[in-house]
Amino acid sequence: MKNLTEKGGNTALEDLSRYIFAAPEWPRSVAIMILLGIVIDGAGFIGGRNYLLIFGFFGYVIPALFAFVLTKPCVEVVGGKITWNRSALLAMSCMVFQVIVSFLLLFLPYPNLYPVLFGVALGVVFAVRLIVLAGIADYRMKRMVPAAALQSIAAGMAGMFYFGMDFLYYVLFLHLLFGCGVLLFLWLVERPLKKNFRISALHFINAFIAHNTDGDKALDDFFMEIGEDVYVQQASLFFSREGRGDITFTVPNLHPGPMGEIGGANLPKVLHDMLGPDTFVAHGCATHDFNLVSEGEVTLMADAVRASRRDAVFFAGATASRRYTCGTVDICAQGFGDTLLLVATRSPEKTEDLEYAIGLAVMAECRGRYAHVAFVDAHNCMVDVTEPVVAGSLTAYEYWQAAQAASVGCAEESVSAFEVGSGHRAVPFSREEGFGDLGIMALAVRVEDQLTAYVLFDGNNVEHGVREVLREHLLTVVDECEVMTTDSHVVNTLSGRNPVGYRITAEEIIPYVEDAVRAAIEDLAPAEAAGGTGWVEGVTVFGSNRISQLASTVNAMLTFVAPLGVAILLFAFLLSLVAYLVLL
Repeated sequence: MKNLTEKGGNTALEDLSRYIFAAPEWPRSVAIMILLGIVIDGAGFIGGRNYLLIFGFFGYVIPALFAFVLTKPCVEVVGGKITWNRSALLAMSCMVFQVIVSFLLLFLPYPNLYPVLFGVALGVVFAVRLIVLAGIADYRMKRMVPAAALQSIAAGMAGMFYFGMDFLYYVLFLHLLFGCGVLLFLWLVERPLKKNFRISALHFINAFIAHNTDGDKALDDFFMEIGEDVYVQQASLFFSREGRGDITFTVPNLHPGPMGEIGGANLPKVLHDMLGPDTFVAHGCATHDFNLVSEGEVTLMADAVRASRRDAVFFAGATASRRYTCGTVDICAQGFGDTLLLVATRSPEKTEDLEYAIGLAVMAECRGRYAHVAFVDAHNCMVDVTEPVVAGSLTAYEYWQAAQAASVGCAEESVSAFEVGSGHRAVPFSREEGFGDLGIMALAVRVEDQLTAYVLFDGNNVEHGVREVLREHLLTVVDECEVMTTDSHVVNTLSGRNPVGYRITAEEIIPYVEDAVRAAIEDLAPAEAAGGTGWVEGVTVFGSNRISQLASTVNAMLTFVAPLGVAILLFAFLLSLVAYLVLL
């Protein structure tokens, strides 16, 4: 298995989703069981020697079908969940294991070896079913024992008919033996997570699967247990317009992750709905350490924005938008009264998450000239899933230098009356295609003869080169523009890489972007602007380096899972041979 820490902790949780797959339809699994039984009986009949009449059917197929039919009701009667497709796949897979173990050593010249191997195979089937059901259905293992034993006990009854009553005693002993082995195995595997995070690995897997299949929110409880409270600033721009609705442009310094509907992955949409239809939720400076543990924490962010709005002082003037560059960093900057809007990108170089400390440094530097600083990471160029920009790095220095130049330049610019408009376009593209629930939003700002458009995609980053294609087209409509994403992680359900423009081409996106911009231009109205900087107090996030710690712990577990499982299996096999000699 790939080392989960190779890319660092930020992508580790997303990487776990690669091991999730959809079970095939149950008729396919049932057909494989029946076909395998026919092959076993056919091979036995052709071989002739020691042939057991239709044992392939009674010893393998009937127990597998029996387990398929009864596993779902047995699981659900104790409060667990499993689908018919998964029940069939589990029964079919265990039948394959049963065949492999049963015939593994038949090439040896021992005529009475088959009953031993068949019995061991039933112990293996019981152990596999117990582990799988505890992982996917209900982590409380005692509740899963009856369902786990269905297939192996049914096969044991068939074996009793062919091999005698003593064989059934042997099989029951093996169930006890392999059951103890499973308990030892899971205790050792779960110990690191319980010791470091006080959570059960099986319970975590239950919740993770339930989220991906049913949208269950149980994972939030785990993250709440390992999370910590933080206090972050959130800058916002408020536009009050003549005869039109107000517009809010807010920049949270909290991260919309980790994936799907887990935690705060849909933060932009939730905050947008709380604050109003003309609300732009841009991406600030935050890494996966600042993932919200649940959507409920978004309420604290909305309260902070509303509180900063109450004390806001409005100004009727704005500067034209200008670009400032340092090294690989390019910033589109515009001043609105006592508030500075900075939209930063490194495109065509990769644009990744910025640590909160970088945002704080930029805001502190610019506050000598502006009371409020809305610093946006445009998050608009994905080359690969990479690590965030950390404080003290060359890239962080370039962000700081470019922001400093922008604050100086904008402070020296003349201020004029301005107009603002917003446009919002839904798109016919799904989350799987890289587009979140908010679609495309556009903010148009006209200062004298200059028209600037800020385009916001509800998505996680933009495919390399797509930003340039979109921007080139939009510059035929406006004088200046920048493309941003919310960094919403609802689009990341299968991997950490699903940017805008990756599955849908730039040419297909252009009409919707242009529609949003033109709608914003049509919505232009004279406006005043005010800034506000609020504190989001005591919001619970994953915590500093918790994702990395969790990934490291999981990685350490995975390194010894295989050898530990093999060692326990071999030990159980040796004890099975001893038991056979004693009992039979």
